[in-house]
Amino acid sequence: MRIGAFVLAAQFPGQGQGEALHRAVRTTELAEESGLDSVWLAEHHFVPYGVCPSAVTLAGLLLGRTRHIRVGTAVSVLPNVHPVALGEQAALLHLVSGGRFSLGVGRGGPWVDLEVFGTGLSAYEQHFPESLELLLRWLREPRVSASGERFNFREVPVVPRPDELIDADAEAGGGGDGGPEVVVACTSPKSVKLAAENGLPMLLGMHCGDEEKAEMVALWRDHARTAGRTATEIATAGHVSAGVAQIADGRAEATESLVKAMPGWLRQGLGAHVTVDGRPRSMRDPVAYTELLCGLHPVGPPRLAADRLAATSERTGITRFALLVEGSGDLATTEENVRRLGTEVLPLLH
Repeated sequence: MRIGAFVLAAQFPGQGQGEALHRAVRTTELAEESGLDSVWLAEHHFVPYGVCPSAVTLAGLLLGRTRHIRVGTAVSVLPNVHPVALGEQAALLHLVSGGRFSLGVGRGGPWVDLEVFGTGLSAYEQHFPESLELLLRWLREPRVSASGERFNFREVPVVPRPDELIDADAEAGGGGDGGPEVVVACTSPKSVKLAAENGLPMLLGMHCGDEEKAEMVALWRDHARTAGRTATEIATAGHVSAGVAQIADGRAEATESLVKAMPGWLRQGLGAHVTVDGRPRSMRDPVAYTELLCGLHPVGPPRLAADRLAATSERTGITRFALLVEGSGDLATTEENVRRLGTEVLPLLH
């Protein structure tokens, strides 16, 4: 089982943006020291829910500060960028890190980002499959051209070639064809089908319970078989389950630290999202959502946390986890949480 940290660089009420980013960097350094497998970096624009606007940029810094841990994006918002530009960045990080970079991509939302970056609502509603297809070709082929609805350009060489990795970490994993691993955030049957047809692992959200995640994994397998994926490809897909982890001596103590801090962050952060076209949007009740997350995920003493992770893995078949560890909003508490996750929970899972 591979346990990683999910880092949002969340700005809690009363905190500065620099403070949130410092906590993100410190969390990654401690995650490596504590023996965690990976760190997954979120990307958000114009909202305090997360103040990292470029997950690939932060990944580059953190790959340079670490030596063994895998660093991934969860996710880079594909409709906001040109797939070739993102592909070039991913190839660069893959090569200079010795194969420790994972590129997680997602569709994002119908937010004002699409207006600011000039990509438009169609990039979100219609063109995600085209963007993903172009990104994958850039990471897999020596020369690429495009003649689609959104992208149209003459053939150009891929530089740098992501398959020219010189000194890869044998345990780092990768894309299976010489390039960086690509993971797709999936929230609907349509996105599950798209990931399966391309043979890409899914990143499943922390709001989903084990039953829903198991159903999505089963659906992915069905689509992957239909698309001609081999039994080995299907069995070793490497899906990632996002969740929340808060380790304390007792369950009540762990839950209290999250219920005291997360609702304020959720209310402020999620409430700041603005739709690009003025469509109405609904927001979960922050307290109820926090309590839901505490019930679904490893929140409590080490034994409970380990049992909950093991149960999720058994029910879903997923063996990779990206766990939000900064839910207390406090740097010292987050540091202690990461240490206990690595030194007290991990040994119970081996």
